[in-house]
Amino acid sequence: MPFTVISTTCFVGGAAFCYFVVLTPAFRFLLGYSNDFLEPMPAVSEYFSLALRLLLAFGVVFELPVFMVFLAKIGVVNKQFLQKNRRYALLIAFIVAAILTPTPDVVNQCLMAGPLIILYEVSIVAVSFFARKPFLGFSEQQEE
Repeated sequence: MPFTVISTTCFVGGAAFCYFVVLTPAFRFLLGYSNDFLEPMPAVSEYFSLALRLLLAFGVVFELPVFMVFLAKIGVVNKQFLQKNRRYALLIAFIVAAILTPTPDVVNQCLMAGPLIILYEVSIVAVSFFARKPFLGFSEQQEE
């Protein structure tokens, strides 16, 4: 039950962040291609398609702490591993942001990469609190 509540809260938080912070610059960028000869006239379906893609992308991205805690619980990552690979996480955050944002501008990419980096740091704290402690007697059991 706590996993469901936290996961839902993270997804809704990501969608809310997208709605209140990201959608305005994204649409402003797309509508900024107007001049005397060219006037943008997006259809409602295009507007909803872009909004839905952005809302889903940000919702999924905000699930990062939940995903990291899950990986820590099954023993794939731990706090030290996440801290040691922080610089790679920074690079991956910008690559993921470039792929998931449908507009090619740097502002939207940074609006996704910034929260991803912050969520990575939150993931480190969450893993240290909620991750399973390693079995102390595991290596002794294998030797016998």
